[in-house]
Amino acid sequence: MADKYFSLVLHSHIPYVLAHGSWPHGMDWLYEAAAETYMPLLDVFERLAEEGIAARTNVSFTPVLMEQLKDPSFARGFDEYLRMKIEIAVRDREYFERTGNAALRSLTDFWEAWYRKLLVDFHGRCRGDIIDAFRSLQDRGYIEVLTSAATHGYFPLLARDESVRQQVRQGRYTYRKYFGREAQGFWIPECAYRPGYNWKSPVENKAPYPRLGVDEILDQEGIGYFFVDAHLLKGGEAKGVYLDRFPGLKLLWEKFQGSYRPLDELPRDPYSSYLAHPSHVPFFARDDVSGSQVWSRSAGYPGDGAYLEFHKKHFPGGMRYWRITSSDADLGLKEPYDPARTRERMEEHAGHFVTVIEEILKGKTAGSVVALYDTELFGHWWFEGPEWLYLVIKKLAAGPIKPMTAGGCLDRLPPDTIISLPEGSWGQGGFHWIWLNDDTAWIWKKIYRIEEEAAALTPRLARLDRRVLKQFFREKFLLESSDWPFLISTWAARDYAENRAAEHFERALTLAGWLEEGRVLTDAEGSLLHVFETEDRLFEEVVLPDGTVI
Repeated sequence: MADKYFSLVLHSHIPYVLAHGSWPHGMDWLYEAAAETYMPLLDVFERLAEEGIAARTNVSFTPVLMEQLKDPSFARGFDEYLRMKIEIAVRDREYFERTGNAALRSLTDFWEAWYRKLLVDFHGRCRGDIIDAFRSLQDRGYIEVLTSAATHGYFPLLARDESVRQQVRQGRYTYRKYFGREAQGFWIPECAYRPGYNWKSPVENKAPYPRLGVDEILDQEGIGYFFVDAHLLKGGEAKGVYLDRFPGLKLLWEKFQGSYRPLDELPRDPYSSYLAHPSHVPFFARDDVSGSQVWSRSAGYPGDGAYLEFHKKHFPGGMRYWRITSSDADLGLKEPYDPARTRERMEEHAGHFVTVIEEILKGKTAGSVVALYDTELFGHWWFEGPEWLYLVIKKLAAGPIKPMTAGGCLDRLPPDTIISLPEGSWGQGGFHWIWLNDDTAWIWKKIYRIEEEAAALTPRLARLDRRVLKQFFREKFLLESSDWPFLISTWAARDYAENRAAEHFERALTLAGWLEEGRVLTDAEGSLLHVFETEDRLFEEVVLPDGTVI
């Protein structure tokens, strides 16, 4: 049998929202992702396992998401959230009965049953611990769980290699704590890669200085493999179309381009794994062909008229009772959702997707199609997504191209070609514009200020107050989250993100000042530290820049 594989990679991430709001921005993001994505995927993987099929899917969790899903307050809040949704379905039923809307009234039965099953599964199969449920699947050989950066820091723009390294080390430590083994695969946040060169700050007038490539740091920290976007395989073409929008981006690109010397090894299609130069760490590239079938709402499967409409909701309560109907239909023209009608469409789309995979590898003696997606696309954004995955995996398992973890692909098809990767990401334009532009430059100035504070403290780590030091690095981690500039640039939650970035900066700066003074805190300062610890309590154990765990 030919060595042909399909490796699905799902990247799971929610920024730290515990004790930082609920609706519309905050804890509801976490509850929605758990209810609509993580729990349905667990159900899919367990159903396949019961049928004797190993999904062999890769699922990454950022450490900040692991911490939130393991926090006791999440389990309590999620239980309350599911019960609230059940109550909303009951209230909506009464409303639709009073108003004579029979079509929507029947859908309240669907939603009530759906949330009741989630509640039963959460306390039954999951025993109130979603992370433990994924660990069980990995321990039984059905999936592979990957780790990522501590708080999803955007590696190419962090000013110091120590910050990148600390994000990686915390990611490995947290993974080992919750999954009981060493992580092999690593999801680079936003698939954002930077090779080594004389780097210059894009927002500060400082002299360039030598930096290690992201792959070199991953290699030094024992990471087995990582992922990049497909366009990085094409050499120095990752600049996109946004360089002229922000001078700092153009400066970064010119510094990179001046030192980049691509190697000429070919072929550079994404259906093999490669070795990154100079570290020789294996990496996989995202396949655009299969990816576009799912990522695109307008041309991909999620935009089918039979599927659940994401944007139209019934208030109060926020339940969704309508189907897409047509991608260009006004929300007022959406027709009632029919769950039974979606089954045929999912079967057709799953069959088509498998055909696409087979066509990609047609004529090849061996190869792997690696499809990278945000996990939350399946279920949250595309409600039918988890069930579609179930059908895809079943069809693949019965055919010539088998589902396979990334680690399994490396074992069966080891890489032997070295590639010099250019700088870039999977963001819009292929470079850094979404995270660095006129609206977000202020965040990077604050990050760089706190990086300098951390560097100044590093030689004295052993002599500093452990409690204050731990909280300082928690706030530094949270400030470095790529979510804040992303949410600002996309206007998805602009005010919330601006407030969060400013808050974590001020807290880190306050803590750095206390550490610098080296005195006993006043009662007021002790009370303020307690507030910081209560609201930003991720990482019970923090890995310091020197590798010490406190």
